[in-house]
Amino acid sequence: MLAEKLLLHILIILAPMFLYSVFLENRRLGKSRIMTGLLHGAAAFLCMCFPFVSYGFHWDLRYVPLVISFLYGGPVAGGIVYVIIIAMRIAIGGPVLLYGIAIVSACAFVPLLFSGRFYRYMPKQRVMISIMTAVWSAFTAFCTVTVYVFVVNADRINAKPMYDLVWIGIIQIMGMTVSALMYERIIERKAMRKEMERAEKMNTLGELAASIAHEVRNPLTVVKGFLQLMQQEQNYQYVPLILTEVERAEKIISDYLNFAKPQFRKIESFYLSNVISDVIMLLEPLAANKYIQLKSEIHVNPLLETDSDQLKQALINIIKNAIEATSQGGTVAIRTDAGKGEAQIIIADTGKGMTKEQLARIGTLFYTTKEKGTGLGTMVSLRIIEAMNGKLSYTSEPSVGTEAVICLPVKEEKRMRRAQ
Repeated sequence: MLAEKLLLHILIILAPMFLYSVFLENRRLGKSRIMTGLLHGAAAFLCMCFPFVSYGFHWDLRYVPLVISFLYGGPVAGGIVYVIIIAMRIAIGGPVLLYGIAIVSACAFVPLLFSGRFYRYMPKQRVMISIMTAVWSAFTAFCTVTVYVFVVNADRINAKPMYDLVWIGIIQIMGMTVSALMYERIIERKAMRKEMERAEKMNTLGELAASIAHEVRNPLTVVKGFLQLMQQEQNYQYVPLILTEVERAEKIISDYLNFAKPQFRKIESFYLSNVISDVIMLLEPLAANKYIQLKSEIHVNPLLETDSDQLKQALINIIKNAIEATSQGGTVAIRTDAGKGEAQIIIADTGKGMTKEQLARIGTLFYTTKEKGTGLGTMVSLRIIEAMNGKLSYTSEPSVGTEAVICLPVKEEKRMRRAQ
């Protein structure tokens, strides 16, 4: 009977670590000391609901969540568990109520002393402290029961509770050891995840810095060469070329700034067809130069409210990618459609298409299917559309073509009108 009870208690005291690891570790609640206290308080409560009663004493493993909450959760979490245990013990009552309260208070005292500086110790030291506090709890309970059995109740001496307490103390120390080791694994996993995130950020930062240096250095090298020629020949015919390269460098820097944080300078209401017409007018020479047909089908003309210049920039990047991916004689079609409370812009090309692996990486920084490029244009477009509370998705098939679908919220659904 005692063994079954203790095994049940072991499962109960390990449940908070399992719940934390699976459901709360990556959430804000997982960082709450109050939530930690409530989880371990619930474990202590359930342990006390299924006790092994002998000689008036209720044997269970309530002290394991009490000590663990003080050490790993801090004074607030430990205090919550302490209050829950005391309240439950008072509700149980019995002739040894004061002895039970005394044991709980004594068991809470030592971990409370360590709670403030517990995380300053090394992991192995923390486990050893947890085990020593478990030994202290078992020793405190043993001494209290000894006083009761051999002093207060000396006329009916019975050593059986002492044997029960020895086994409970051993299981309690084992439960504390397992709980501490589980907590250390959780802490180690969180530290490893943070280190991986930091390494990933540093790697991305390094790639970003290298990309900026590479992209900006090219036009600056051209500018430097032309300035040297002008200095030698006193000839100003290179000024337009210099200005072109400087503008290119400025555009590259603007793209990086847009990637970091899209700037919506002018929020206005406009019809989508106007923006698409402007974009097609800008890109028609590029398409014609590659003998590609660029056509539009405006089925609906929704009213949008956002920065039209930023939307143009996103559309230019996406349509330009479609043109560059299409061979001579191909077609790039732009059409509009209506969804539920949103406008859809579909950009379909008859280019080389992409595999599933390539499609999965679209929108990833520094990934591009072009020989020359950084993949930044797609990322900038994606950030702009997301900042407009929209979304961008791709479907593609090798040797067939690619379709990009942009969904944007409309200002007023009732003002979405069919194109005449």
